Amino acid sequence: MPGRRGSALKDRELYEELRDDGASKEKAARISNAAANEGRGKIGKRGGEAKDYDERTVPELRKRAKELGITGYSGKKKSELISMIRHH
Repeated sequence: MPGRRGSALKDRELYEELRDDGASKEKAARISNAAANEGRGKIGKRGGEAKDYDERTVPELRKRAKELGITGYSGKKKSELISMIRHH
């Protein structure tokens, strides 16, 4: 149906699970569609080597926020930065 949001999702169950875990709409759609195309096991093994946000320094978190195009992060505490990034 044209104009219907979410209609291109190939694995809605995984998408909803990722959204509940705090993934952005874009990230959840990207992962769920890749999992539907290639299989969930294959996608899980592909994971990166990035540090957890809690392990990063404030300057690292600010850099990540800038990469994501988030604004208003300069005066935020570490916990606030993490929340902004996770809910982007």
